[in-house]
Amino acid sequence: MDNLVLFNNATRNKLLNKRSGESKFGQHVQVLTSISNIYEQLKNLDVKYVIFGLPEDIGVFANHGKRGTAKAWSATLKVLLNIQSNQFTRANNALILGHLDFTNEMLAVSRLNSSRKKDVLRARKLVNNIDDSVTHLINQIVLAGKKPIIIGGGHNNAYGNIKGTALALGKKINVVNLDAHSDFRDKEGRHSGNGFSYAFDEGFINKYFIFGLHENYTSDKVFKVLNKTKQILYNTFEDLEIRKKTKFKYELQRASEHVGDDYFGIEIDCDAIENIPSSAMTPSGFTVNKSRQFLDYFAKKNNVCYLHICEASPTKKTATKIGKLITYLITDFIKA
Repeated sequence: MDNLVLFNNATRNKLLNKRSGESKFGQHVQVLTSISNIYEQLKNLDVKYVIFGLPEDIGVFANHGKRGTAKAWSATLKVLLNIQSNQFTRANNALILGHLDFTNEMLAVSRLNSSRKKDVLRARKLVNNIDDSVTHLINQIVLAGKKPIIIGGGHNNAYGNIKGTALALGKKINVVNLDAHSDFRDKEGRHSGNGFSYAFDEGFINKYFIFGLHENYTSDKVFKVLNKTKQILYNTFEDLEIRKKTKFKYELQRASEHVGDDYFGIEIDCDAIENIPSSAMTPSGFTVNKSRQFLDYFAKKNNVCYLHICEASPTKKTATKIGKLITYLITDFIKA
């Protein structure tokens, strides 16, 4: 893992805002001091959750999307480290591992033009490099018996999360995805819109549930694929929140029954959350509280393998907002 950059005490001390009489999350969360033998270190460490970042937006670019998801990790760290450490947040049960460094790939993409087909194809080849790195790191964390919490990047990284977990467990896994989009588009080269279709066709997903699909942004072609694939179920945001044809709690149960007692991952795309700066921000989506309820419901299940929070795209003005949102989601997962 040549591109893994460990989170260290120097970074921690730089970002921590200590207050007299208070104990912060960042003061109690665990870190690694050596880059060697990550698997052995994690296996022997008394933590349940391993948090790391993916500061990249190459998959978003390759999908003709709005870049900026590379900034979510740093925005999250600044907030996460400074929340309170108490009986609820349980900082000592988590380790901040660090982030995967895609500086070279990001530099290469900065020279490309998304309106040129050959440049888009080059970006999609770069996503393959990211896939390999994410797959390997997830594999090592899951093999060590820990639950990864993956922050940032585009939804292209779902592929590496799923593949790495499936390889570690030696079997296909299930996935539940809070998302406005299916990300089940054609296998036309890797990007943020086809991580699940690649993982499904390559035999790493067994069952897949899309929670809150937006009818206006799902093509007829994709709907036909979803409808004819028995292992895939979905509901639409409009049925849930606009027409009220089905109830939120009922759909949580239906999604839970679909993934069953087999191992599964939780994917949360910030595109699905109303007015959250993201690669495809929506004015009509789930509230933050509804999204937290969704996560809390699935995080309580013993067979959950990982949490991935992606597609948030903070600016200088919205960095704290994004950091707080993602921190709430991280701690909801840990608390559950």
